[in-house]
Amino acid sequence: MRFLVLGRGAQGSACAFDLLRSPGVTEVRLADLDVSSLPSFLPTDDPRLIPVSVDVRDHEVMLREMGKVDAVLSAIPYYFNGELAALAVQSGVHFADLGGNTEIVFKQKELDAAAKLKGVTVVPDTGLAPGMINVLAEHGIRSMDTVDQVKLFVGGLPQHPEPPLNYQIVYSIEGVLDYYSTLSWVVRDGKRVQVEALSEREPVEFAAPIGTLEAFHTAGGLSTMAWRYEGKIPVMEYKTLRYPGHARIMAAIRDLGLLGNDAVDVKGQQVVPRDVFVRVAGEQLRKGKPDLVALRVVVRGTKNDVASTRSWEVLDRSDTEHGISAMMRTTGYTLSICGQLQASGAIAAGVHTPDECIPAERYFAMLGERGVMVTELAATT
Repeated sequence: MRFLVLGRGAQGSACAFDLLRSPGVTEVRLADLDVSSLPSFLPTDDPRLIPVSVDVRDHEVMLREMGKVDAVLSAIPYYFNGELAALAVQSGVHFADLGGNTEIVFKQKELDAAAKLKGVTVVPDTGLAPGMINVLAEHGIRSMDTVDQVKLFVGGLPQHPEPPLNYQIVYSIEGVLDYYSTLSWVVRDGKRVQVEALSEREPVEFAAPIGTLEAFHTAGGLSTMAWRYEGKIPVMEYKTLRYPGHARIMAAIRDLGLLGNDAVDVKGQQVVPRDVFVRVAGEQLRKGKPDLVALRVVVRGTKNDVASTRSWEVLDRSDTEHGISAMMRTTGYTLSICGQLQASGAIAAGVHTPDECIPAERYFAMLGERGVMVTELAATT
């Protein structure tokens, strides 16, 4: 299997690292504008790893590069993924991305007929959330006869929180701020509605040493599931997890206008508040210290006419030996696994989100091989 990984940042490099440790992978082309330096954990002496300098906006170059591989895995900003998916289908190769923007996913869905004609797969939104958590949610839904409620929780957190936010950036601060300031789709009373980000905070208990976390609404985590299950499941929602107090502070910062995108006059200069926040706070929050990922899926419904609640959990911590964060493991490795399932023929041709197409048990087993353990909690009735 030959892969083209787009993006040499944290998630793309983690994806490449995992591919190179996987049987059957004969080539990994790691592409970015600048590939002169790569993370130290990548085996640059492995001849299967081929750094490639490309500009993804150059369609001719991308078509040429795509023609050399079996699958393309995108770990670059979401706004490139619509055109890249179309180019992959045109090239007759599989495509997956980390997604995060549901409007683009729906545009990618329009490629379904063309992908089937070419016999290839397109799987957007295949990171952690959206991605892993949606596969788990679908697994829980299918385990029930009827479903009343589906609640998803995910957080990327420092193992040792430091005030004032008890948080550190583990991917993109711009992405975090988008989630904190964009309306979130949920399903209430069987209808798809939007709620404010950072709202409806609630405690979620994890085993020590994590303890109590707070959950609140953010956008993107449900992906297209809010549309798939509208009118079928009464309640479905996704919430982000942080240490208690974080959401209240960030809501105040947002409500004061400090995350705004409209320029304001400051001593005769036009300044965008969000740009200032990203520059100043981003430096303070990029600590690079050991992190963890906490994930929980709770599905309530009936099985054999008996009320039941089933829950699954993932708790993952950074790989300090290789310098790979928990967020990189649960996101980059997940992208790698999806690409390998695509290239091996385990996913039917067409455009599908992870919950629609990924074989859950095989997927969980592959995560387990990497030390990312999916654990079912004790069921309740």
